[in-house]
Amino acid sequence: MAMKPKATTIRVSVKTRDRIAALAKKAGEPMTAIIDQAIREMERKQRWQRVAEQMEQTQREDPRAWADYLAESELVQGPSTRSTRIAPEWEGLITFPEERDEGDPGGDLVR
Repeated sequence: MAMKPKATTIRVSVKTRDRIAALAKKAGEPMTAIIDQAIREMERKQRWQRVAEQMEQTQREDPRAWADYLAESELVQGPSTRSTRIAPEWEGLITFPEERDEGDPGGDLVR
């Protein structure tokens, strides 16, 4: 026989409870599922924020290690393509600043 998970009560404002209830109704799920999803999303967001902070710290404090990381990443994933920077339908329609001729202020316009 499966045991029911333990539960507890937390205090939230009526407004928050109503918002959770509305989300649950729209999703066709229990309110606890909505809260669980919100917690998982926040944990995921915080985890990726920590990764970004660690990457920025490495770039600042150990540029050589960062260069090694980028080189290894390119070996594993292959060189990055412009199509990952912009939507494919825009490919060839935009000139990026690093590609622009220095004396051509309108170099981003297709002629």
